[in-house]
Amino acid sequence: LRSNNNPYASFGATLARDEEQNLWSTPHDVTHTEADDDRVLYNMIVVRNQLDKDSEEWQKLNYDIYTLRQTRKEVRSRWKHILEDLGFQKEADSLLSVTKLSIISDSQNMGKARDILLKLSEETNIFPTSWELSERYLFVVDRLIALDAADEFFRMASVVYPKRAGAERADESQKTPQ
Repeated sequence: LRSNNNPYASFGATLARDEEQNLWSTPHDVTHTEADDDRVLYNMIVVRNQLDKDSEEWQKLNYDIYTLRQTRKEVRSRWKHILEDLGFQKEADSLLSVTKLSIISDSQNMGKARDILLKLSEETNIFPTSWELSERYLFVVDRLIALDAADEFFRMASVVYPKRAGAERADESQKTPQ
C-alpha cells in the first residue's frame, strides 16, 4: 500500500503545468496572453492540446512552440548580456521584467523608444530576422531612456550583435538601382 500523503508527489505535475502556462520565460507569468506575441503562442498551445499526441500535426505544433520559446529566451539572454555589460548586473532582470502593470515612464519617450527599437531590429542582430518586434522590449527601451542608457545600449548591441555582412549584401542586391 502506498500513502498519498507525500506533499511532493505532485511536484513534477505542477512544474509541467506551470511550463505549459509559462508563455514567456518567467515562471508564474500572470501577463501571458496580454501581448500579441503571447496570444499567438497561447493559441498554438490551445490547438496543440486539442490534437492527438501521436499525430504529425501535434508534433509539428509542439516543435513550433518549443522553437518560439527558445527564440524568446535567446533574445532575452542577448538583452540581459548587454545590460550586464553596461553595468546593470543586479538590475538586468528587473529591467527586462514586463507585466501588465508596466507603464511607459514618460509619454514623450514613446516615439524615441519606438525609433530605437526599430533601429535595433534593422541595424543589429539582437533580434532574429523573422522576429516581429515585441511590445515588451518597447517598455525595456523606455526604461533605458529614463536611465539615459538607451543610446549606449544601442552602441553596445551594434558591437556585440552586428548585422552580418552577408545579410547586408543580400539586402543591397535586392534593391533596385536608382
